[in-house]
Amino acid sequence: MRHTISVLVENKFGVLSRVSGLFSGRGYNIESLSVGETIDPGMSTMTIVTTGDDSVIEQITKQLNKLIDVIKVVDLTELDHVEREMILVKIAPRAEFKAEALRIAEIFRGRIVDSSQSTYTIEITGDVKKIEAFIELVKPMGIKEFVRTGTVAISRENTKKK
Repeated sequence: MRHTISVLVENKFGVLSRVSGLFSGRGYNIESLSVGETIDPGMSTMTIVTTGDDSVIEQITKQLNKLIDVIKVVDLTELDHVEREMILVKIAPRAEFKAEALRIAEIFRGRIVDSSQSTYTIEITGDVKKIEAFIELVKPMGIKEFVRTGTVAISRENTKKK
């Protein structure tokens, strides 16, 4: 099962290396990893997407909590949360597909961030399913290349009154 894990860490050199080393040292794969500073520049949030059954994820969480620079580990998968990813896709549609490419980008609420006589670079933001659906639709038009940010996620605020 796919899990999204949020890890709050001290913003120090070597922390990323220790976290990724924990995964590789135990034979776990990181599907996606995004890191950025928080409001407090002394801390960063890592969003890690990995796969595994409950026992594997529990082991990962326990091992992450043992690292000295880790402040907090949360498996967002079971919580109400928001996930987003961004992709930049450079396509080179033939003349007869240029209007169709623009229409598809509009349907997916994408933006043309660069264009030339032969290519469009389109930015799409959304969940993984949306990104993958967009890739499948424009693939026949001629994808030259694409880059993805990886998943970023944040828990939703609990709005229920007690």
